[in-house]
Amino acid sequence: MTEHPIPPVYDENSRILILGSFPSVLSREVGFFYGNPRNRFWQVLAAVRGAPCPGTTEEKKAFLLRERIALWDAAAACEIRGSADSAMKEIRPTDLSPILRTARIVRICLNGGKAAGIYEKYIKRPGMPEAVRLPSTSPANAAFSLGALTERWREALRPPETGEKEP
Repeated sequence: MTEHPIPPVYDENSRILILGSFPSVLSREVGFFYGNPRNRFWQVLAAVRGAPCPGTTEEKKAFLLRERIALWDAAAACEIRGSADSAMKEIRPTDLSPILRTARIVRICLNGGKAAGIYEKYIKRPGMPEAVRLPSTSPANAAFSLGALTERWREALRPPETGEKEP
């Protein structure tokens, strides 16, 4: 069983939670989410927010917190060889309660079909925030160009209507 080695990124100001499936081999090696340079996750988020693409782990964490985005994965552990979502077996889901207790999450964005499947099967409970399935930013998802991904993610990542003053 491979345990998830990367802690979630969030704080009390986070309003949107993005859930991936499980870190790739490269992400596990670099110790942070979406570590494969071919994964378009950081490019999509930067384009949606009209910001420069963060490069370092610290820049990525600061970007997420500044944009009020929490980031985690749906699987806390699984049997996996390589990085393919299709290789995931014996999934143990993530406990989202620490994030949901700390932050007032109003929307959960699911990065790809595997994340959505894990969320629907193991995590979703009545009263949880709205969940939106989005196309995967993985390089394996060749059906979507960077522009098409950005457009699909743009609406889901719009700043939530919380009645709060935006930072």
